Amino acid sequence: MTAVIRKQDTFRTCAVCNRTLLMGERAARFSPHGNDQWVDVCALCTDVANEYGWLKEGTPTTPLVPEAPRRRRRFRGFGLGGAPDTRRHEPQPTFSEPVLRRLSEPEQAMVEAADLFNESAYRRTIAGIAKSLGQARVSFLPLSGTNTEVVLTIAWDISWYQYRVVFDSQQPVRLAERGYELDEVDDRFRGWNGHLAQDGRVTPDIPKL
Repeated sequence: MTAVIRKQDTFRTCAVCNRTLLMGERAARFSPHGNDQWVDVCALCTDVANEYGWLKEGTPTTPLVPEAPRRRRRFRGFGLGGAPDTRRHEPQPTFSEPVLRRLSEPEQAMVEAADLFNESAYRRTIAGIAKSLGQARVSFLPLSGTNTEVVLTIAWDISWYQYRVVFDSQQPVRLAERGYELDEVDDRFRGWNGHLAQDGRVTPDIPKL
């Protein structure tokens, strides 16, 4: 008897961005823990899976060692006479130190969240999506609480991604939610106050002068 292939039998999602893979779309298989448990990863997210240290199917059995997370720059000392952080080998920050000094705490949080996202592997994923979907809307929303946290929303008409940036965390940037309809995004996260560059870098719309 001929087997019947049902739609749910072929339903696959990318383990990194959680996007539903299209019928016939090619995907690589990775093992997050280096064992016999495999997940699908779309072509846009293979670099992210590699940076996570996931083992790609067909490669040697020794998994890659993920890069240690960078320590964040701290802005809170500026108002108390603290000296700027002069660590070497850091990516170019979104704003210069003189500009940062005059920003409010919520604005400083937005800038730091942008820098942390731009240093993360998610930036390349978003850059790849933007090549297909074009210009995106960007929202930064600092949350009140003991630990400084910023919700970063990047949205197109047919897809959106929401990241949580928690500064004092071993993994400061994580994908929190995603969806397909812009109306699914809560109104408080739709105060579009940033923009997305072609390379996937995000920047809050704060005047530099």
